[in-house]
Amino acid sequence: MKKIAIREYEAARYLDSEEMISEYLAACLEDPNPDVFLAALGEVAKARGVAQLAKKTGLSRESLYKTFSPGTKPRFETIVKITNALGVPLGMKQSAKPAHPA
Repeated sequence: MKKIAIREYEAARYLDSEEMISEYLAACLEDPNPDVFLAALGEVAKARGVAQLAKKTGLSRESLYKTFSPGTKPRFETIVKITNALGVPLGMKQSAKPAHPA
């Protein structure tokens, strides 16, 4: 029987356009678990280059990896700095359903 090699899925391999990155982050931001969005930022950082992101944000690579780790609670200003450096600033949009009935 032939062996099949299986490797771990890495989203960074498929984040090859601005549109794909933006859609990926927007979808992950909808998840109520903040670790999902942080992990997604980490995948985008890998796709763009963590060293380059460190240089743009002024944060060390170690700080960036720590920020993207599950269970961390990074400061909002850190997230804004990272998303701006990645060229995908956070934005708001109106939902289809109002949160509170009128």
